[in-house]
Amino acid sequence: MDTGRTAAGHGATLAGRRVAIAGGSKGIGRCIALAFAGAGASVSVCARGQQGLAALARDAQDQGTPLHTHAADLSGLEQIGGWLENVAEALGGIDVLVNNATGYGMADDEDGWAASLQVDLMAAVRASRLALPWLRASTDACILNLSSIAAQQPRPGAAPYAAAKAALSHYTTSQALALAQYRIRVNAIAPGSIEFEDGLWDRRRVDDPALYHGTLAKIPFGRFGRPEEIAHAALFLCSPLAGWITGHVLNVDGGQVLMG
Repeated sequence: MDTGRTAAGHGATLAGRRVAIAGGSKGIGRCIALAFAGAGASVSVCARGQQGLAALARDAQDQGTPLHTHAADLSGLEQIGGWLENVAEALGGIDVLVNNATGYGMADDEDGWAASLQVDLMAAVRASRLALPWLRASTDACILNLSSIAAQQPRPGAAPYAAAKAALSHYTTSQALALAQYRIRVNAIAPGSIEFEDGLWDRRRVDDPALYHGTLAKIPFGRFGRPEEIAHAALFLCSPLAGWITGHVLNVDGGQVLMG
């Protein structure tokens, strides 16, 4: 994959940057990790599944940009702290933190709410707080949170996921204001419906074709998004090209929210 090299060719180089990505073994996180590595950054990726991390490491090696991996459950404070300590030791510090983990808490029940609040929201809060000493020591630090356009409209299903992402979007703006004194930029990306192999929309294409095609009909560009397109936006927001951007939640959705 040449995602990172393509973006770097347009000036979004991240050479020498030390990047910690929470939740990056597949889909959007995987593409972000490979793109950052391809743009010259030193990258550490944390995820729960060792198998996915091993596959990511092989892909990065094949790309010629090896990266660091660490298996941990991001719903736990201690495991997040252990990962960040490991990152700082392996990379020599942290310049960029990407909070991408999701618990996919779709059901409106105790488990659904717990998954969304603990992983989509609190993992980002905890990682940001614990990474702050290293970010403050950086000369060009930033945090990038992965929210969702689901946060922006009421919806009959997946209420826990949408509510947690709405809280994350708001937290992004609060972080940006609080951390500006340390010259730490904080932004978020709100992806639209993104399709990739064995991802949510790939499964729904088979399991719930009515929902799949109904959603597709509401995307003005007439297709689902690709993880690489989120990675391109992530590279931009974490690069010097976005040096005067903070507190922004960027929709990357092919105009999906325009259709309600």
